[in-house]
Amino acid sequence: MSGDIRIAVAKDADIVAARQSGRALACDLGFSPGNATLIATAISELARNILLYAGAGEILLAPLDGSGRRGVQVVARDSGPGIADLERALLDGFSTSQRLGLGLPGVRRLMDEFDIDTRPGQGTTVTVKKWAR
Repeated sequence: MSGDIRIAVAKDADIVAARQSGRALACDLGFSPGNATLIATAISELARNILLYAGAGEILLAPLDGSGRRGVQVVARDSGPGIADLERALLDGFSTSQRLGLGLPGVRRLMDEFDIDTRPGQGTTVTVKKWAR
């Protein structure tokens, strides 16, 4: 899809770059400032998880156009250890890093569509979408 943006995530500055790119794409597509912030926040959480748990990965951003509505797709991909207990990882308050445990559950609430594919020892791919209202 044209307009796709790829941001390698290997250091803290990459989280900022991914967040800014996502916000800019959302604004270009006509999202409200509030929804652009929600998208940017979700991207921050996903990129932070990549750094914390896999060490490196990537964020892919793509504009969507489906059934007469515009949207943004965010794919966060890594080849880290995967998530051993996905069911628990999606619960509020669960964290293996002594953090607040709001990452994945928060992302799921912020976005309109949420999908995760994780395999122990092979990595994790989280795909989320937000549609303009």
